[in-house]
Amino acid sequence: MNTLQTLITAFFSFKAYVMLPILMLLIALAARVPVRQAVLSTVALAAGFAGVFIAFNFFVANISPAVQQLSQARGLHFPVLDVGWLPLAAITWASPLAAISIPVVLALNIAMLALGWTRAIYIDIWNYWHFALMGALAMTVSGQWWVGMAATLALAVYCFKMTEWNAPDVERETGLKGIAVSPVSVNGLLPYFVSVDWLLDRVPGLRRWTYNPQKELDAAHAGQSNVFLTFAGEPMMIGLLMGLALAIAAGYGLKETLELGVHIAAVMFILPKSAGLIGEAMIPITSALRAQVERRFPSRGQLVVAMDTGFLLHHKSVVITGLLLMALAIVIALVLPGNTVLPLGDLSNLISVMSLSVLVFRGNVVRAVLAGVPVVITFLLVSSHMAPLYTELAQGTPSFDASGLGQITSFTDGGHQIRFLMLEALGGAWWTLPVALLLGLAMWLTRQRYIRLTAEP
Repeated sequence: MNTLQTLITAFFSFKAYVMLPILMLLIALAARVPVRQAVLSTVALAAGFAGVFIAFNFFVANISPAVQQLSQARGLHFPVLDVGWLPLAAITWASPLAAISIPVVLALNIAMLALGWTRAIYIDIWNYWHFALMGALAMTVSGQWWVGMAATLALAVYCFKMTEWNAPDVERETGLKGIAVSPVSVNGLLPYFVSVDWLLDRVPGLRRWTYNPQKELDAAHAGQSNVFLTFAGEPMMIGLLMGLALAIAAGYGLKETLELGVHIAAVMFILPKSAGLIGEAMIPITSALRAQVERRFPSRGQLVVAMDTGFLLHHKSVVITGLLLMALAIVIALVLPGNTVLPLGDLSNLISVMSLSVLVFRGNVVRAVLAGVPVVITFLLVSSHMAPLYTELAQGTPSFDASGLGQITSFTDGGHQIRFLMLEALGGAWWTLPVALLLGLAMWLTRQRYIRLTAEP
């Protein structure tokens, strides 16, 4: 077991843009993609993911000092450090449950496919860490390994169904058939997004509010766009304005203000380009994989391949929604009672986390931002509450140096609402019962919507 865990820890020590293409190359060859096409696709996939990571790292490196200076200028103190999701993943893979979570969850997915209980082919191995983290937290709280494993499998089942149920939205908004959004940190919020969409459809006046930069782009290509809306709908321009506004609020000088504006604009230009490369690279691999799985399970139709959100970051509505919510997250963090964390390491991850909401809302940024504000608030409160537990796990992980950091957390993944609900339910918190009932109702609504969308011609 120790040897297996060591191998898994070593494997996952590689950057995601190295590890994921290796996995996809093996999957492509197994799915009988021609060698030349498999190699070209995986190298393009690696380049696309590397571009996304480089852009995000550059964004964090530039925006973090400005956010910290802004909080200091207001005399605010945030004792919990947002280290981002990568340290949480590193801590997870050092857990005793990590070594067995991958084969067990993979076997669970195969069994559910064979029995017809899911249509999701969950090959996004990197994001298995979300399940393993649930298990590590549950085992730490309960002191029982089997409780941790049960929590891991329960979250995996939930994620498989949410992956399956978001596929129609991905196809409608991106044109990619047979692909669905995989991370539970993203699709775990699907029932909430569907419920908000259902509610907003029934609010007079508000249901007509719409702003869809992606549609404006398509109209521009057809020569039918509003010039102002097309200009304002460019993520590059929104990034420039966001950078300038943040720099001015932080008290930067003219030189630093202009540089920050250009830096954020550059990130927002590079992200969609890299994301588009990911989507193109995955098409031949996912098509071949679906064909092979459907050949082995001829009675299973409409199978979908689970993918990380990188391929969605070319969608203008997704990027602009993320940018607006990042700005709002900083403001909310400064004034929210009970919050002890300033979003830094995970701030840019809001683009990814909220990407699925944009698809559910058919590219409408207004709805996505309205739905995103409660998500941001709960992220802040939950990640603040969970900081002592994450710090305890980090201090017990030899591969992660937590010395001198104080209390740590992760703004988005550390504040994950479904994982927190499950953990609090294990602790016997009374409020989890009514919330679980509401979640069950939202899941039923989501399933009915999925049935309706897949039945449409």
